[in-house]
Amino acid sequence: MQHSDVYRCFQESPEPCIKHSTYFEVYDHLFASYRNRPITFVEVGILNGGSLFMWRDYFGPEARIIGIDLNPQAKKWEEHGFEIFIGSQSDPDFWHSFREQVPEIDVLLDDGGHTYIQQIVTVESLLDAIADGGLLVVEDCHTSYMPGFGDPRKSFMSYCKVWIDKINSRFSKFQAVRAQPDARVWSAEFFESIVAFRIKREAANRPSEPMRNKVPQQAAEDFRHHDEGSLQEKSSKVSDLLRSVFSVYPGT
Repeated sequence: MQHSDVYRCFQESPEPCIKHSTYFEVYDHLFASYRNRPITFVEVGILNGGSLFMWRDYFGPEARIIGIDLNPQAKKWEEHGFEIFIGSQSDPDFWHSFREQVPEIDVLLDDGGHTYIQQIVTVESLLDAIADGGLLVVEDCHTSYMPGFGDPRKSFMSYCKVWIDKINSRFSKFQAVRAQPDARVWSAEFFESIVAFRIKREAANRPSEPMRNKVPQQAAEDFRHHDEGSLQEKSSKVSDLLRSVFSVYPGT
């Protein structure tokens, strides 16, 4: 972490801040291209205020830094030049009001309450507010595997798996049965405890069509089913491999 710019800003923040040790490299990976630009950065959940100073230091003086918290006392950070909104991230009406005042966001980082409802409502309420080329990032997603954060059947990671299906439903052969694919998200990137939704509207709406660079003079034979005999001969090894792959913890 000694080479992480975000980690340096974290260490030098004048106020307390809590982040996990695995997050800093992810931040650098996701946010580096937004530095020293006139972006709007929004963080949900500001607690002791340290992250506000960290992000202002990291993104530079042109960045507009906005904090959101349920605690009314968070308003005190406005004295330091930050914009603070007080409201519940699980309330769609709050987000509607927020969007009237902040219609476009370049980067949003959800470090709020981490319940499934809070995370899902935040994403669903703000995807359309993310600028083209922007990011919506949710952290502390490990709560999806912990009790006490909501109905496990509707965890945030279950919601993310739905997005994987939505993204792949844009494949050309599926569009006949899905006339209006959800193109709000171009891609989703997964890290330990962090999910990043990237918004690129033209790319997400581009028609999926098979293309050839040239027509072959003689079509090659499709050999995909010629492997079935070999697969049967090694079925026990394949079964062991699949059992390991589909177990979250090897050996279980």
